[in-house]
Amino acid sequence: MNNMKPIFSFIGILLLVAFGYVWGFMRFYVAPNEMAVIIAKTGKPLAAGQILAGPGQKGIQAEVLGEGRHFMHPLTRTREIRKVLAIPPGKVGIVTSKVGANLPQGEFLADANQKGIWRSVIGPGKYRMNPYGYKIDVVDAISIPIGYAGVITSLSGNQIEGGGFAGANQKGVRKDILQPGLYYVNPKQYKADIVEIGVNQVSMLGKAGVQLSSKTQLNTENQAMQRLESNALEQQKQQRWNYLSRAVKQTLSGSKRQEAAAQKKALDIAKREFLENDSSSAMVVPEFIEFPSRDGFQISIDMSVEIEMLPSDIAGIFSRYGDLPQVLDKILIPQITSISRNKGSEYGAKDFIVGAGREKFQTELTKSLATTLGAKKILVHNALIRHVAVPAEIRLPIQQASIAVEQNLTNLEKQNTAKKLAQLNTELTLIEQKREQVVQETQKIKAEIGADEEKQVAEIQAEAIKKVAEIAKQTAGIDADTIRILAVADADAMKMVEGEKAKGLQLKIDAYGDPMAYSMKELADKLKKDVKINIIHTGEGTLWTDLEKANAGQLGGAAILKQNQKRK
Repeated sequence: MNNMKPIFSFIGILLLVAFGYVWGFMRFYVAPNEMAVIIAKTGKPLAAGQILAGPGQKGIQAEVLGEGRHFMHPLTRTREIRKVLAIPPGKVGIVTSKVGANLPQGEFLADANQKGIWRSVIGPGKYRMNPYGYKIDVVDAISIPIGYAGVITSLSGNQIEGGGFAGANQKGVRKDILQPGLYYVNPKQYKADIVEIGVNQVSMLGKAGVQLSSKTQLNTENQAMQRLESNALEQQKQQRWNYLSRAVKQTLSGSKRQEAAAQKKALDIAKREFLENDSSSAMVVPEFIEFPSRDGFQISIDMSVEIEMLPSDIAGIFSRYGDLPQVLDKILIPQITSISRNKGSEYGAKDFIVGAGREKFQTELTKSLATTLGAKKILVHNALIRHVAVPAEIRLPIQQASIAVEQNLTNLEKQNTAKKLAQLNTELTLIEQKREQVVQETQKIKAEIGADEEKQVAEIQAEAIKKVAEIAKQTAGIDADTIRILAVADADAMKMVEGEKAKGLQLKIDAYGDPMAYSMKELADKLKKDVKINIIHTGEGTLWTDLEKANAGQLGGAAILKQNQKRK
């Protein structure tokens, strides 16, 4: 056993050294929100085109290590500490895989086991994905503000034929739209265009151009949603400006021959005004509503048309024409201009000045626009004539005649007003008289009511005194009867008591048999308990002389009684 002790000691030292090596050199720690990428220095070589190594292979290992304590041999492996990918709310991660199978011909979106841009995205959260094998781009999720709809265009799949909506695995505009909210979808797979729903207004402002006014953005209490909605609307504005800028350039170059620098400055001003406007999108195009009237005069009008596109029709309209400015450019402006010119040519110049003709033109124009645009799924609620420009040679006479008519009507109204004022003064005087009359009648009624009240009070007081006297009389009679009855009752009671006492006394006397015996008994009962009796024998003398010899204080009534009895 003594020979084994050195062996055990050596083994203990080896274990202690091994423990110190493992704990001191092989141990490492991965902090929270971090990960460790492991690189193997030994093992089988990677295959051609392979980026990440598997177990037993040399190179960057596919699996990463999470937070916590780990042990690794530093001579065979090394590590890199990287930050964990954190995707905040309202963001999505677009994963581009550098590993996996190659995509089929014509495809650009990959599944999880394929190389390329993944079809699916990763939502908010923390992810430990090897940065050598995966590239992740964090972008905003699709946000549809309140008051808007999202038109979805599929960017992958087979091309649809013959128009229509795109189905599953097809490119093109989808029939279903996105309601207001937040959507975590891949922007590489789907493109979302936000389009206003509800009532919008198109204003034809003559030489000032055409203005498209849409609803303002509704504020929400969620700051993240506000930021996303703001970004979405800014992107919408930028896309619309890219389209509208061509019309602005045409206006600048066509209206006046300006130098390039002046045109660029005017274009920058128009862009800034457009992008900084929160409540409307405005475009200026060389379109005017001008037409000859029925009597040959040139008429120019400014008007506003209220239109609405229902959510169920948004996708179809967007598929056929594009965004709202494109709908305005391709459909609304041509139809509004054409119908206005056709209808306006049926009216004389005077009709656009006189209210009745102008209202009739506005009503017919609204009906025609509603019928024509309704067939294209665009609802027209109203067409409002804002301003009509009529040549001065016809406008001035009509205006002067209208002013004369209005002046005559004004004078008539003044006369009617004066008559009404006189009637009013008369009525006021009558009212004052009535008021005085009512005051006097009121005072008279108050006096009559006061006198009547005093009379009633006096009568009530006299009646009360009479009633009191009657009650006093009745009370006195009742008191006399009470005294008499009480006296009779006392006498009867005394008679009965005394009679019964007499009867009791008679019974006692009868019990003793002799009234004298009863008297003697009563006398004896009334004597004191300490009375002493002395018997005195009298001699031949008189009783009184014998008594002198005795103690008069000791002689009681009982001795006298007995002496009397002996004498008897």
